[in-house]
Amino acid sequence: MTFEQLLQYVASGLTNGSIYALTALGFTLIYNATDIINFAQGEFVMLGGLSAVSLHEAGAPLPVAFAGAVLTVTVVGILFELLAIRPLLRSGVLTQIIVTVGASLAFRTGALMIWGRDARPLPSFSGETPVRLLGATFNRQTIWVFGLTLVIVVALQLFYRRTLTGKAVRACSINPMAARLMGVSYSRVVLLSFAVSAAISAAGGVMITPASFMSYASGSLIGLKGFAAAILGGLGNPLGAVIGGLLLGIIEALSVGLLPGGSSGYKDGVAFLILVLVLFARPQGLMGGRIVDKA
Repeated sequence: MTFEQLLQYVASGLTNGSIYALTALGFTLIYNATDIINFAQGEFVMLGGLSAVSLHEAGAPLPVAFAGAVLTVTVVGILFELLAIRPLLRSGVLTQIIVTVGASLAFRTGALMIWGRDARPLPSFSGETPVRLLGATFNRQTIWVFGLTLVIVVALQLFYRRTLTGKAVRACSINPMAARLMGVSYSRVVLLSFAVSAAISAAGGVMITPASFMSYASGSLIGLKGFAAAILGGLGNPLGAVIGGLLLGIIEALSVGLLPGGSSGYKDGVAFLILVLVLFARPQGLMGGRIVDKA
């Protein structure tokens, strides 16, 4: 493998890895607030991409379609929390996780009825002309996807460390009972977590659609790989989620070039093999601390 080929695979890995990172961030935000694994997270990515396609086809410019799709999916995330999760907050984590699995199936079925089976395209945000760097060819959308990931990570860090609401969210993630005793509204923190995680995933879905199209079934695999990235980086650690997503994307891409046959079919198997190995060797993930009881 030449250096140019290696760089090409890394660029491809960073594109997919950024989406896994954003999806893993969604898992992490909700897990920190509720201890729930939201298995509908990938469907938020799918709904974001397809909503943007519909808005653009209706005549909206790409920036308006992006904002409208993020807003639409954020409302879906808020309604999901209010109608499905909040009534079950006292019913136990397992019950709520089962609800998220059911919601994933419902979102997928609804998307199939609205948009059909075919994958839908969206124009690139800055044209189709590729960019060449050090002998490798980059899709311009790769820059948008990776740049969005960096912006979201920085914004989240500022939110967590510089705002009272962010500190309240961190307090609930560390010790929900103590946070309640200090006057933090736990229900509002949960609602905010679902809203922000839906918005982040929707933004990722819009950004990846020009590069790989989007269909009603796309969210399932993205969600599973986002979960694998969250586990790899350390479930509950936002920075770990991002690093885990980028690593997973790069390893996937390199497996296409390095494994015998060069088939892209190896990508999915590699992702889940990594998940199994991490769960066996280091269940807290690369950047996770020791497992503690938050109750």
